[in-house]
Amino acid sequence: MRACSVTKKMNYNNKKFKPIANSANGETSEETIFEYKQTGAILTATYKGGQIRIGHLIGLVDEKGEIEMRYHQINSKGELMTGMCHSKPEKMENGKIRLHEVWQWTTGDKSSGTSILEEI
Repeated sequence: MRACSVTKKMNYNNKKFKPIANSANGETSEETIFEYKQTGAILTATYKGGQIRIGHLIGLVDEKGEIEMRYHQINSKGELMTGMCHSKPEKMENGKIRLHEVWQWTTGDKSSGTSILEEI
């Protein structure tokens, strides 16, 4: 994989992403679709699909396009789950964005994991 080259501010507004990989302790899957909105450095998203009935995230995008975020979601068991995540973007050869994420639950067992999301 090639490193991300961010020459101008990354803008995630109106982009959709789906996970292509996730740790076993995560709840998102390829059926989960994230719809991102961005105004300035503020990022928000709504997501659902697979084990996720509904989820939201809020974060800040830095000058390298990295995202520091917090999320909350209700899973298919009816549980409210929360966590925090740090995402690093990679610009793929097709021009789309791949996000490499390191996350941790702030509820439940408070375990951590990694995931990869790709723009669709």
